[in-house]
Amino acid sequence: MIVAAALAGCAPAVVTGPPRATPGEVTDLARAIGALGPGVDPAEARHMALIAQDYPLELARAYGITDHPVVHNMKVNAGLRERGLCKDWADDLEARLTAEGFATLVLHRAIANADTWRLEHSTVVVSAPGQTMEDGIVLDPWRHGGDLFWSPVRSDPRYDWWPRERAFAYHRARDARG
Repeated sequence: MIVAAALAGCAPAVVTGPPRATPGEVTDLARAIGALGPGVDPAEARHMALIAQDYPLELARAYGITDHPVVHNMKVNAGLRERGLCKDWADDLEARLTAEGFATLVLHRAIANADTWRLEHSTVVVSAPGQTMEDGIVLDPWRHGGDLFWSPVRSDPRYDWWPRERAFAYHRARDARG
């Protein structure tokens, strides 16, 4: 009986309705997005923050996330799960945000670890028009399995982000060298 009670405490909570980020999480991200530049519309910043916080929670449910992201990657690569690689998260979040047609925000794709032995990682970055990807904010839904990680690109404590095209060019040049 004690074992059953202990195991029940490890069971995932039953979720009714779509998962939602806290108002504080949305507000903090909206402020950061709004601070990207004077031309950023505060309403757009808030709308993007809400989607960027909530949509990955929906994706986590759709992808069947029950493990650490690296373990989930192994399940996808083994054919046990259909989606949930970092590229999937980035593709889906980018598509969802692009569908909104933001006029004062720009989306970029970024890749880390393209030039190392470490696991390559993809994500989405938001910036103000006229800014480079490096001036933006990382929106990384994969890192915590749907609980959005965000940070200014230059101060991300874990990854050195490159624009996706730079990573692709690096791969092409490496492959050409053999």
